[in-house]
Amino acid sequence: MVGKLLDGKNFSAQIREKVSLQVKKLIENEGVTPGLAVILVGEDPASQVYVKSKGKQTVEVGMNSYEYRLDKNTSEKELLTLIKKLNNDKNVHGILCQLPLPDHLNSDLVINAISPHKDVDGFHISNVGLLGTGQKAMVPCTPLGCLLMLREEIGDMSGKNAIIIGRSNIVGKPMAHLLIKENCTVTVAHSRTKKIQKLCSTADILIAAVGRPELIKEDWVKEGATVIDVGINRIEQDLNINPKGYKIVGDVDFEGVKKRAGAITPVPGGIGPMTIACLLSNTLVACCRANNLQEPKGLTA
Repeated sequence: MVGKLLDGKNFSAQIREKVSLQVKKLIENEGVTPGLAVILVGEDPASQVYVKSKGKQTVEVGMNSYEYRLDKNTSEKELLTLIKKLNNDKNVHGILCQLPLPDHLNSDLVINAISPHKDVDGFHISNVGLLGTGQKAMVPCTPLGCLLMLREEIGDMSGKNAIIIGRSNIVGKPMAHLLIKENCTVTVAHSRTKKIQKLCSTADILIAAVGRPELIKEDWVKEGATVIDVGINRIEQDLNINPKGYKIVGDVDFEGVKKRAGAITPVPGGIGPMTIACLLSNTLVACCRANNLQEPKGLTA
């Protein structure tokens, strides 16, 4: 058996199409255009590429895109002043401050300065608390993308045994809350977990988000399990083998695990494309909530 390939590129395109249709309706029926503001401090190359892609896709779905590129020496006071301004701007429904920030800036302070209602990254302490207690929250984009793919593939997840490898605030912990809400039996495993291989082999749903290249091997996986690989790792390669000098792999040994999994996401091309799609979805949801309008179906947790 070779597992079904869960195509994140195709699925994210479907989400963007749904968002685009909803945005068009908002503009035509309500005269409201969702707006996303992205703040980039410094010149981190990966962040620059990511911000450029976010801006491009925001415009493509019909939203307003606002970009603020700040010098790496921008003070905390200057950054917080900008965030306060955006919090009060009715044309801005989502605010994202690209991480990582330069070392002299307090990331927690900056994130929590963003209005919880405009926190489309879902990192504000209020949204973390709301999600953890099963209330309406802005949900972090990567876990939301995982959830939407799982719903599409599995449907009703009630009673499924779900194991998440990794306990980060960005993926592992919010993912656990989302799957608990779906009535899964959830275990969060990590570097201190004993007999982790045996534990993983019992999972109907296995989510790898630990940041260790190809950690999950074929014999870790239950026959027919759905495997979601969130990891993105760069492995150096000989230039004679790969002219780039490296290859990108996930936390899952894809070639081995696909022989046992019922369905599996590739890396790249799996969960990665879902993150920006869910950012756009969150911005749309934030706009609807700000204007007391019905939220779009199928795009939220």
